Amino acid sequence: MLRTDDITARVSNVLVAKLGISADRVAEFASIEADLEATSVDMVETIMSLEDEFGIEISDRDAEALQTVGDVIALVKTKY
Repeated sequence: MLRTDDITARVSNVLVAKLGISADRVAEFASIEADLEATSVDMVETIMSLEDEFGIEISDRDAEALQTVGDVIALVKTKY
C-alpha cells in the first residue's frame, strides 16, 4: 500500500500535467475551479488520468463532489 505522501505526490503530478499549472499552486486547500482554474473538460480529462494512474474507477457522482485538491486526495485514498 502506498503512503499518503506518495498518493499526494502522484495526484499533484496528474493535476500539474493535466491542468498545465505549476506544482506550487497545488495545495490541499486549493479550490479546483477557483484556484486551479479547471474547466469541466479539464476535470473529465483529469479524472480519466487519475483512474489510469491509480487503476481505480471514479463515478460521475464522486467526481461532481470534488471541490478541492484535498477532496481528490481523500477520494483516491478510499478507492486505491
